[in-house]
Amino acid sequence: MIRYFVHRDGRTEVVDRLDPAWLSSSATTTEDQSSEVIVWADVTEPTEADAAVMRDQFGLHELAVDAAVQRETNPKVESYGKHLYVVLHGINFHAAEHKFDTAETDFFLAPNFLVTVHDGQRRSLAHIAELCGRTDHILAEGAIALFHRIVDTMVDHYRPEVDEVEERLDAIEDRVIENPAESTVGEILAVKRDITALRRILVPQRDVVGRLARREFDLINQEMAYRFRDVYDQFARMADDGIMFHDRVTGILDAHLASVSNRLADVSKVLAVIATLFGPMTVITGLFGMNVPLPTLFGSPEYQFLEIIALMALSSLGLFYWLRKSGWW
Repeated sequence: MIRYFVHRDGRTEVVDRLDPAWLSSSATTTEDQSSEVIVWADVTEPTEADAAVMRDQFGLHELAVDAAVQRETNPKVESYGKHLYVVLHGINFHAAEHKFDTAETDFFLAPNFLVTVHDGQRRSLAHIAELCGRTDHILAEGAIALFHRIVDTMVDHYRPEVDEVEERLDAIEDRVIENPAESTVGEILAVKRDITALRRILVPQRDVVGRLARREFDLINQEMAYRFRDVYDQFARMADDGIMFHDRVTGILDAHLASVSNRLADVSKVLAVIATLFGPMTVITGLFGMNVPLPTLFGSPEYQFLEIIALMALSSLGLFYWLRKSGWW
């Protein structure tokens, strides 16, 4: 389905059909900006008929249209003569599932029109479409400015998702410091996967916007390059945050493993002390349990058992005192 936003004669209206004269008149009108026609074609869940409209009416390259319809393209920007083909990805973080859900949005950009192709669930495009339906100045700024506004809104939606990852990271870090548990390892590895996915999303899009900010394409003028430079800075900061998050989660994992190792060492030390304290008892009971004549202890025979128990206790207490005095435990 294609929805058309058309700005002409100072007004923006939503229509269901495209008049080819809008594109031809916009392309030839340069002196009177007030009579310039700007068209935004918003394509959701494109069909073959929609693809034909993009090829025949807008004159878009067939390969680019096929890639947009399939929507399986990595972030990129390519020039096809009179128009640019830009692919960016929106973001939606599902904390319960520990994954980032990304959805591709394809842009075809020309001086007088913008074509967007998506799945119909993009928050950024829905927001801009609502603004275009209420006010006239959004499309009056031109197709390039409209494209920048959409991309800038997409970046604004990235920030809360990045902040949510940071909050989860802070919570895990506090838990590792205050009350480390073996089950925390799974959560640490899960957030590490999230951060890796975040970096895989951010870095390619940062490079795409960077090419727009450097004016590698004649379609982007100096004023729009300044605006895209601001978007690039936001992507760059979030990419740097991704690197910082990766370092932090690595440090948290190392700290957690060190804490678990220390606890294991403490348990092993306690078990070693217990085994050591039982050593004299084992030796004494082994000696007096031999089936050979042994010298008796002091006193009458009925006190021999108690005397052996006392000897074992004194031996273990003496060994315990020596261990404490030597600082081993």
